[in-house]
Amino acid sequence: MNKNLLLKIINPILLLLFISQASSGLFHEYLSHELFELIHEKGGIILVLITLTHLYLNWGWVRANLLNFPKN
Repeated sequence: MNKNLLLKIINPILLLLFISQASSGLFHEYLSHELFELIHEKGGIILVLITLTHLYLNWGWVRANLLNFPKN
């Protein structure tokens, strides 16, 4: 699969997972324990996996822009 196409799929999923984690964390007292567990805990695991995939696909940019320290 094309890297750009994969990023077009992963980026919106990453955004939705981030919003889901933030909102479930903020409103956890209004959610049942089972729903909170499903959304926040299991969603957090998926968020980490998708984030690692996102970093892997963008590793060239990360290495070129963030890990390229100037030599003295």
